[in-house]
Amino acid sequence: MAIAQSIKEWNKTEKNLTEKICSAAEKKYGSKREFLWQRSGNSVLRRGDNKKWYAVFMHIPRSKLGLPSDEHVDIIDIKCDPMMSGSLRSSEGYFPAYHMNKSNWITVILDGTVPLEDILALLDISYTLAAGKKR
Repeated sequence: MAIAQSIKEWNKTEKNLTEKICSAAEKKYGSKREFLWQRSGNSVLRRGDNKKWYAVFMHIPRSKLGLPSDEHVDIIDIKCDPMMSGSLRSSEGYFPAYHMNKSNWITVILDGTVPLEDILALLDISYTLAAGKKR
């Protein structure tokens, strides 16, 4: 019973982290989470001005990140400077981007390993990078 309760609490933490990130993005940028793939439950955050994605939320097997187990975990893919992503990937909780360009995106596992404040700081960078180049 204790193990089942721990798993239930862990899942609640994951969902709350995703919700906190989305809430912060809505307050700061006016972005609402969009569910583009109804069956999967995966979603994106986009800039309002150019509609470019700056975050992608997915629920994937841990094995897709090179971790043991096929248990599913929530992740966020965030646009990132290539120099920064290399150093981040050496830290716990950060991975090469899952299902995105690995030089311009990074995956963060949403299991509490990476503090919310760090994720939100990366989200700010991602939002700025998604603006594109000024002409």
